[in-house]
Amino acid sequence: MFPELTTDRLFFRQFQDNDLGRVFEALSHPKVIPHYGVQYDTMEACKEQMTWFASLETQKTGRWWAICSKDNTTFYGGGGFNNWDHEHQKAEVGFWLLPAFWGRGYMQEGMRAICDYAFRHMGIHRIEGFVESNNINCKRAMEKLDFQLEGCMRDCEKKDGRFISLDIYASINPL
Repeated sequence: MFPELTTDRLFFRQFQDNDLGRVFEALSHPKVIPHYGVQYDTMEACKEQMTWFASLETQKTGRWWAICSKDNTTFYGGGGFNNWDHEHQKAEVGFWLLPAFWGRGYMQEGMRAICDYAFRHMGIHRIEGFVESNNINCKRAMEKLDFQLEGCMRDCEKKDGRFISLDIYASINPL
């Protein structure tokens, strides 16, 4: 059974087929895609992402939740983990919201909830976050969530035909 989570304002659940339109809206939005590593030009291509979210294979290497209003009537975004390394008890965190929901504290509230779940129920010891060096808002959010800046991987990836640098943040299980 896929774990559902709640906070004061948010409900986390498995992605559903009827989320496709909102997922596509976010992962094709010109304000979201500069800060997120995945983007889609067509609804058909986005369906593959939905299949990936629901895949049992994905559940072995990560876990992703649809993030909604507490009453589950409004879809806000997605958050979860990739590259779950069971041997070394670590995973990489990711999070995205539709721009209409930026600046309301949902990212911090949501990240706290999924990180707490990872530490308490997934056997995770270390959560890593790789943030583009020029993404100041995300870097601030990571620091507010008590992730520690560990360094910068300079020119480590290509994006839009140019090299970008990634800052490495990490949080160690406090429990």
